[in-house]
Amino acid sequence: MAANIFEKIITNINKNKLKYIFLLIIVLLILPFVVENQYVLHIAVLTLMYVLLSSSLNVIVGYTGQYNIGHVAFYAIGAYTAAIISTRFNLNFIIVILISGFVASLFSLMLGIPTLRLRGIFFAFTTLGFAEITRLTILNWRSLTRGPFGIPGVPIPQIFGMRLSTNTHFYFMIFILLFLMLLMTYRIINSRVGRAWISIREDEQASASMGVDTFKYKIMNLMYGTFWAGVGGAFFAYFAGYVSADSFILDESFRFFAMVLVGGTGTLAGPILGGAVLTILPQVFRSFARYQMIIYGVAILLIIHYKPEGLLGGRTFKRDLSESEDN
Repeated sequence: MAANIFEKIITNINKNKLKYIFLLIIVLLILPFVVENQYVLHIAVLTLMYVLLSSSLNVIVGYTGQYNIGHVAFYAIGAYTAAIISTRFNLNFIIVILISGFVASLFSLMLGIPTLRLRGIFFAFTTLGFAEITRLTILNWRSLTRGPFGIPGVPIPQIFGMRLSTNTHFYFMIFILLFLMLLMTYRIINSRVGRAWISIREDEQASASMGVDTFKYKIMNLMYGTFWAGVGGAFFAYFAGYVSADSFILDESFRFFAMVLVGGTGTLAGPILGGAVLTILPQVFRSFARYQMIIYGVAILLIIHYKPEGLLGGRTFKRDLSESEDN
């Protein structure tokens, strides 16, 4: 009964996508003006940030089928790049955010060139190892990262002389970044590049036989997704005012992955729902915070078993796993 009601709701949403998108944008725009509780606004900022990060992972997982479970590494690279540059040079925060995204993207290029010919679980474990190497480098390169002490004093961003220091300011900052990311991704997915990505996801060998340069497009996909992870990391550095290795443990990668799988891979809407649900629910049930990763794990298992395409997705995770095993 409940499943039928849910399916009807999803069908209705799919039929009226534009209306719901417009309504969602209006609600998000007016939210800071009607919510006075600063804690709620703080959670709203974190929610949009996690939606951005899970959406950046979905670009890689959902559109080319590359299982990047070390996505937190690029989030960390973006955050530390922003913290290092902003505390040493007097640069506009917009430039710093862009540089952070490009640096994360450059690291993904260096990772991707020797590893993107791997598939399935082999590529996944490679990215996992890269994430751990990144964390250990951060902890031990004290002259650059201050090691376990982190980098404090990330300056408050300014635009046109106005200090962006309140939750409302940061809310609109991350809202704009998320909007730009989703808009650009939508345009790319509906272009020749996006069609190449999807063809690789569906059948890489068939795509190659039809003349698609699969390696080139996989590199482009990885660099684009990790660029936005770096941007998300830079935003976090400004929002928190402090970065340390403790914020970029592997648990974060599994959190991103859970958000993508729960919402649904291969769709723009999936990570929005997954990111929102898995950021807000732990705050609602704060007394169970210590069991957060267990809850995420159970959520993934339930989704894979009962709705493997995710709540809003069209790509089946079970199918991806079987294809990886076949290859």
